[in-house]
Amino acid sequence: QVQLVESGGGLVQAGGSLRLSCVASGLSFSGYAMGWFRQAPGKEREFVAAISWNSGRTYYADSVKGRCAISRDNAKNTVYLQMNSLKPEDTAVYFCARGHSRWYLGARTDSSGYDYWGQGTQVTVSS
Repeated sequence: QVQLVESGGGLVQAGGSLRLSCVASGLSFSGYAMGWFRQAPGKEREFVAAISWNSGRTYYADSVKGRCAISRDNAKNTVYLQMNSLKPEDTAVYFCARGHSRWYLGARTDSSGYDYWGQGTQVTVSS
């Protein structure tokens, strides 16, 4: 069974930190880029961060650049998103996704570049 399972979300005060995790099972992980996206109520899903299969390249949305760090552990089939200095506008459901091109040296920042998605984890930042 193909699964991407996110965890680590929760309620945090503005200025706080969270570390999201996404564990993959039932699908190849190490040769594929991974991405994080988010969707706030009433808004479209938007790109947050992505990482190439070998961690050689990372990409961030301007809105989170300098506050978030994406990383991965291919031995654990896990991708992480460290989020610091959280703001109320970061409130959203956060999804991880697997890129659809194996051995691609970069990572896509559009959702069409991903084929498998998790169910999401809620992040709520209070002011």
